[in-house]
Amino acid sequence: MKIGYVQNAPVFGAKEKNFDEIRILLKDVKADLLVLPELFATGYTFCSKEESRELAEPANGITADFMKEMSIHTGASIVAGFAELDNDKVYNSLIIVSGNKVIDTYRKIHLFNKEKLWFSPGDKPLKVHEIKGVKIGAMICFDWIFPEVARTLALQGMQVLAHPSNLVMPYCQAAMVTRCLENRIFAVTANRIGNEKRGDDDFTFTGASQITATDGKILSSAPVDKSHVSVVEIDVSKADHKMINDYNDVVKDRRMEFYKY
Repeated sequence: MKIGYVQNAPVFGAKEKNFDEIRILLKDVKADLLVLPELFATGYTFCSKEESRELAEPANGITADFMKEMSIHTGASIVAGFAELDNDKVYNSLIIVSGNKVIDTYRKIHLFNKEKLWFSPGDKPLKVHEIKGVKIGAMICFDWIFPEVARTLALQGMQVLAHPSNLVMPYCQAAMVTRCLENRIFAVTANRIGNEKRGDDDFTFTGASQITATDGKILSSAPVDKSHVSVVEIDVSKADHKMINDYNDVVKDRRMEFYKY
């Protein structure tokens, strides 16, 4: 299986321009799974709830149409972040597209910083989707800091974790090594680069998008400050083997009777 990410610097509010940049980056790319950053079409640094609502769209909007176009062009299922409008609420969401079909959306359950002002908290369960025979789970950016997210998906049989991100803290990339080791999964963290200064906020994004293997090995690491696309080939069946030696299984060895809180 060929899995990969797109790392770029979206322009705030310029959806068509951001789509065009992705088209250029993916012009000659073929893969089975591609992950784009969080809020890749809109940019990240909102200044009001009204602004987030203006840039949000339903799950069958123009961002989904663009992703279908890219999925057909690359042959890949695509996971990417977008601002989702549903009735009167706006969510920091991701959408999963395969070919000409929207598979599902996921709404970020752990909102970071001022996201709590602009978005409603996610209200959909963590779910694994089997797409073309591969079990794919997804989370968004700050979800990484809660190990329960990756573990919940791993217990549902996830083999590959898609992780659209707009990371500003320097910790996640190293932590994904642990997330993959403790669950014996592959992960694709697609981060963005660049700086967004709007209102009172001035964010510099850390880049360094990363593909991590079940044994914690980093299979691909992007530059911290350049647009970048990377695709690597994996043996996805390795995510079905939870033994770390002849005696220890990271799932079966759990002592649930001691995990009280």
